[in-house]
Amino acid sequence: MTIKKRRVILTSVGLGIPVLWCTGLAVAVSLAGAPNPSARGDAAVVLGAAVWNDKPSPVFGARIDHAIKLYRNGQVKKLIFTGGMSDGDSVSEAEAARQYALNRGIPGDAILIENRSKSTVENLANAQAIMQNTGLKTVVIISDPYHLKRAGIIAGKLDLAFICSPTETSRYTGIFAKAGQLARETYFISRFLLVGN
Repeated sequence: MTIKKRRVILTSVGLGIPVLWCTGLAVAVSLAGAPNPSARGDAAVVLGAAVWNDKPSPVFGARIDHAIKLYRNGQVKKLIFTGGMSDGDSVSEAEAARQYALNRGIPGDAILIENRSKSTVENLANAQAIMQNTGLKTVVIISDPYHLKRAGIIAGKLDLAFICSPTETSRYTGIFAKAGQLARETYFISRFLLVGN
């Protein structure tokens, strides 16, 4: 075999492995976001998202609405809202979610919050601490469909007893928006598996 042919083979293998990795992850991200309307647990953990003018953004609102639906259906007993305060905000994500749920008739004693987290890892680790302090054993993790594969990997690393349930709506509806979100999640999952955050 000539040196040129050997270089072509090595280059093809070197490029092929990352392409296969990313393709496999993108498929896994898509599958993890499949609807799961029968999900049940002691509590729903709602992963934080942006707050606009002290109120949940549409993306965050969809997550909270989904958790409220599970609560009203008797599929969870508690709602755990997560998320700290971003620059420029006057309330944390968790507090904005709490107020949103209260305004929709959810009793205050059904709501737990952690308002310090800045990432999905912190959302789930802080929710785990709440679970341990309150005797909750199992959770339904709620987020956007494309976010749940990463959330599930993190929850597995934390040894949480969990099941995922995606929101019924998503802002990622067009082909370019979906492709962009798949690429983003593939990157963040790869980074988490390699460096742990």
